[in-house]
Amino acid sequence: MAEPDAAALARIQTDSVVEMLRELYPDLRFEIVAMSTTGDKILDTALSKIGEKSLFTKELENALERNEVDLVVHSLKDLPTSLPPGFTIGAVCKRENPLDAVVFHPKNCGKTLSLLPEKSVIGTSSLRRAAQLKKKFPQLEFRDIRGNLNTRLKKLDEKEDFSAIILAAAGLKRMGWENRIGQLLSPEDCLYAVGQGALAVEVRAKDQEILNMVSALHDADTVLRCIAERAFMKHLEGGCSVPVAVNTMLKDGQLYLTGAVYSLDGSDSLKETMQTSVNYPQQNEDGPNDDVQHVGITAKNVPGQAQEAAENLGVELASLLLSKGAKHILSVARQLNDAR
Repeated sequence: MAEPDAAALARIQTDSVVEMLRELYPDLRFEIVAMSTTGDKILDTALSKIGEKSLFTKELENALERNEVDLVVHSLKDLPTSLPPGFTIGAVCKRENPLDAVVFHPKNCGKTLSLLPEKSVIGTSSLRRAAQLKKKFPQLEFRDIRGNLNTRLKKLDEKEDFSAIILAAAGLKRMGWENRIGQLLSPEDCLYAVGQGALAVEVRAKDQEILNMVSALHDADTVLRCIAERAFMKHLEGGCSVPVAVNTMLKDGQLYLTGAVYSLDGSDSLKETMQTSVNYPQQNEDGPNDDVQHVGITAKNVPGQAQEAAENLGVELASLLLSKGAKHILSVARQLNDAR
């Protein structure tokens, strides 16, 4: 079992998955292998500029392929919507809070973004966050900040360059730094990234034994929400280099998906919400369809019709935005980002 980068967060995420597996399978022995990836090594370039979609995953998949490890724990939002042949996401664990959080410089403790002085500098490496927040808080300035969580918090606290930085609430919580969250950004303020807050376990697609083992970790609600989100992104052909954002909710058998695309400065945007029923019984789906993947996810213990409905919802919402001009917004964003 491998974990992306030897950084603390990756280790904590991997440990939490192994802990769940140990409880389920007390007789099995799990060994953790630390690995570092290209994405972690290129720390001085904005993520959206690097352009390599499988930045955090390639080396880990090589280890999987060579049978050096049997499962790899990822943040789902780092995994591309199409995995290379031979790999699948065998488990999507129950999602942590998917919202974005604001961590303030100690001198701004107790403030919110709207209370910061004009021209205050906010650090974020995400085009998605910057686009939405520039539009909502035009008085603030947004700048790139890279590095793992530790590095970013250090840059914030020890220098005067940033008034605040935006990070995923889930990562801060997993690291035990929840007390640093000064403000949670509601979906009205900032829609989150596809898959944000969920951990995914990647395995060899043909390794039935391992697949069956990790499938016990699937959280049905999270699986359906993330299938819809990933299908939306895939149909839009969105990625790190364009601002695409979502919000999902499952209530009374209905799955709601809000999706949006933005220009880099947030001035141009499209946002729509659709819903579908995912209220289907679990059928015995052994046989020829037993390894059906939905946007890279294999979840036999979640009703197949519900997964299909979730995937269709994502595709339909993306089609709606494309019919309203999303392609243009995204291609301009891509060109501008490449030119930065």
